[in-house]
Amino acid sequence: MTLLELRNVGVSYGDTAILKNVSLTLDSGEWLMIVGPNGAGKSTLISAVSGVAPYTGNVFICGNDREIMKARDIAMCIGTLSQSHNVGYSFSVRDLVGLGRYPYRKGIMGGRDEHDEMMIETAIGEVGLAGLADRSLLTLSGGELQRAFLAQLFAQDPHVLLLDEPTNNLDLVYQKEVFDLLRNWVAGKDRAILSVVHDLGLVRAYGSKALLLDRGDTAAYGDTEEVFGEDTVNGIYRLDVRQWMKKLYYPWIAD
Repeated sequence: MTLLELRNVGVSYGDTAILKNVSLTLDSGEWLMIVGPNGAGKSTLISAVSGVAPYTGNVFICGNDREIMKARDIAMCIGTLSQSHNVGYSFSVRDLVGLGRYPYRKGIMGGRDEHDEMMIETAIGEVGLAGLADRSLLTLSGGELQRAFLAQLFAQDPHVLLLDEPTNNLDLVYQKEVFDLLRNWVAGKDRAILSVVHDLGLVRAYGSKALLLDRGDTAAYGDTEEVFGEDTVNGIYRLDVRQWMKKLYYPWIAD
């Protein structure tokens, strides 16, 4: 089942083209990683799909053209997680996660029902924050805060997650925890992930497909192993990527 499709999507600011005619499909069960050097257009692509950046071309969400969808229906199909959060309010973890059920409210004054409460508590448990559910967001560590926002997405229960460097500011332990949580989530029915990732090791460890961008153009797209052909990757990054990765990790495996 195709959950997200882009047809010749482009983004320009003035006369500068940031993204040029990008096309892709994202089917149920797939985790598509967007990679490329700085300035390649990775975050811009996420912004276009999420509706933050104006774009040309077509974005189809759950089979519907994004341009004619209601905001509520979009929120039921797509959830977005950024790499950092500026929290200036003392909501509890449970309060924050509860916001994920907002698209399902019945009417302006509608409250949450038993199913909503179950989704909230399940999401909090899935990310390992059950013991911190009543804690203020202002008291959480960076990793805990990112997991709280991830729980909000799980409670929202969309079909597609859009992730822009979701673990960029986290240490290795939290990085692994978040990526493992996401891998478990995408294994559910009618779910897929589109994410920007800089760490090529994470791309190969978790991604099923990859899109390699270079200056707004599609350099390669397809199964992860196909995209990471040495000639293409080396040309985009302007170095021998395989040799660099071997040198980087050799001290950990030499023993």
